[in-house]
Amino acid sequence: HVQLVESGGGSVQSGGSLRLSCAISGDIGPYCKAWFRQAPGKIREGVGSVYGSFGTAHYADSVQGRFTISQDNAKNTLFLQMDSLTPEDTAVYYCALSRADCSRGLPPLKVFDYWGQGTQVTVS
Repeated sequence: HVQLVESGGGSVQSGGSLRLSCAISGDIGPYCKAWFRQAPGKIREGVGSVYGSFGTAHYADSVQGRFTISQDNAKNTLFLQMDSLTPEDTAVYYCALSRADCSRGLPPLKVFDYWGQGTQVTVS
């Protein structure tokens, strides 16, 4: 049984930084691991993804150069380092897993099988 638990959200001023964590448990195999976000009144959108334990991360244009995905494979934890935050980054952030191969880029939301509960990020 796969479970994902996000943490690290909070409130920060524009220009600040936050680091989100996603603790993953269960038999996950070489999954695609991703971060999504959903702002009030908007659809859920992809932020970035990485395939397996050592893949190259891919990012949405809106966060490229500001956000960084990393992993602690020993602890099965996925991270999202967010720098230079703006109010437009305010959203609930979710981590997600998919059996799809995302080594060439961020796949669509519909292929993700497992989701965390989300963590709120507010930038003012």
